[in-house]
Amino acid sequence: MNRILVIDDDKAVLNYFLVLLLQAERFEVEALSDSTKAFETIDAGRFDLLLLDMDMPGVTGKEVLQHVQRNHPEMEVVIITGVEDVELAVESMKMGAYDYLCKPVDDNRLLTTLDRALERSRLRGEIDKLRDRISLEGLRHKEEFRGILTQDRKFLRTLRKVEQIAESDNNVLIWGESGTGKELVARAIHRIGKRRDKPFVAVNAGTFASELFASEFFGHDKGAFTGAAQAKAGLIEEADGGILLLDEIGELALPVQSKLLRVLQSGEYFRLGSTRERGADVRIIASTNKDLETEIEHGRFRRDLYYRLNISSISLSPLRERRGDVELLAYHFLEKHGKLNDKSIDGISDDVMGLLGAYDYPGNVRELENILASAVVLENGRTLGRNSLPAYLVKAVTRAEPAVPRDVRKTLDELEAEHIRIVLEHAGGNRTATAAILGISRVGLLAKMRKFGIAVEPPGRGGGRRPTRGNTAGDEPPGE
Repeated sequence: MNRILVIDDDKAVLNYFLVLLLQAERFEVEALSDSTKAFETIDAGRFDLLLLDMDMPGVTGKEVLQHVQRNHPEMEVVIITGVEDVELAVESMKMGAYDYLCKPVDDNRLLTTLDRALERSRLRGEIDKLRDRISLEGLRHKEEFRGILTQDRKFLRTLRKVEQIAESDNNVLIWGESGTGKELVARAIHRIGKRRDKPFVAVNAGTFASELFASEFFGHDKGAFTGAAQAKAGLIEEADGGILLLDEIGELALPVQSKLLRVLQSGEYFRLGSTRERGADVRIIASTNKDLETEIEHGRFRRDLYYRLNISSISLSPLRERRGDVELLAYHFLEKHGKLNDKSIDGISDDVMGLLGAYDYPGNVRELENILASAVVLENGRTLGRNSLPAYLVKAVTRAEPAVPRDVRKTLDELEAEHIRIVLEHAGGNRTATAAILGISRVGLLAKMRKFGIAVEPPGRGGGRRPTRGNTAGDEPPGE
């Protein structure tokens, strides 16, 4: 049962609430008429909800509400007052109260409000559980990956690889579709690496026109060209000692690629209009959503520049391959944009979550955030509903075949073959023991192994050997 604390200096009102809530038979209720004991009572108990009168002598309802928000932010608060004060209601809501009701309160309205407030508390708990599952297991630099939310095992393996690469001083090429978090990963590399105390400069490489590249990238001296009234440091100089992120490197024009290559080869450059050679002490991280090997084949990207940039490479999975992260990210963005828009939306309906889970997200995580940002603004209720979603998303999902996780799409034969392999490995390759565990005869096991292409050497004196894998349907190649 949910635990509710009622604080009101009017004992008659207090008894009324006590009887009403106990008769509902779904709450544990504690009542307090002396507001001076509010802080210690709240701190000592584990309450899910506080029903609070605002107009009390001694410690005011506002002071109690402030104490709850500072020390027990997980506790929902419903305000009860005998004075219809709009300004007080607005202020209470901004301070974190769930709702504001005036006495005399309609019984049904009160119970409905309490149920909704407790539902929001439950949803907050679910969000916290989801966050707890995002332990970023195996990462040594969890704080440096702030802004990245995932529970996807493959993506976690990628982040562990990022940690290893970050500790080197290699140039890095990050590949990923738009919105997959390339800049977040680049910033994590900066925070983890040896250059963490030096500048991090990010620039969209596609914005460089050939004629402006030298000036922007290398800088220029005063009088270097018409309009150069004063000297200007270039991007390489701004990033000196640190990291320069060249986003969308695949958009660079070929003449610009040649100039960048010369810097990477020699580690030196000249400001435009200067004869003084300068050293380029900078680590380059390049990112792209293009297949650069294809660009090389079509003559749109220099192979030698590719090799200079691609010393260490990172590939980021699109969101459609991380469907287990959609719910987690959706609730994160719901909370974020609810606060930004000063709106209290308790949760996401099952219908909406189904739509979000089935959509393919060509814009990836950035698109999901934009969808939630838009929906929060349009939603007028306590739960995010279908009508708040962009029409294009609903249309795309309802026209498409429902997305089914890969594991669910496996045939019975594939599942049976997978289970036999697991048991064989557990039994050390011993077919007699495996057959006994599976509840079939040894002959039946051998028949199934032949059917599924599973080969196993008979155990030798040194013990059993692990089963080998045939090329059966449903097998995945080794690696990620």
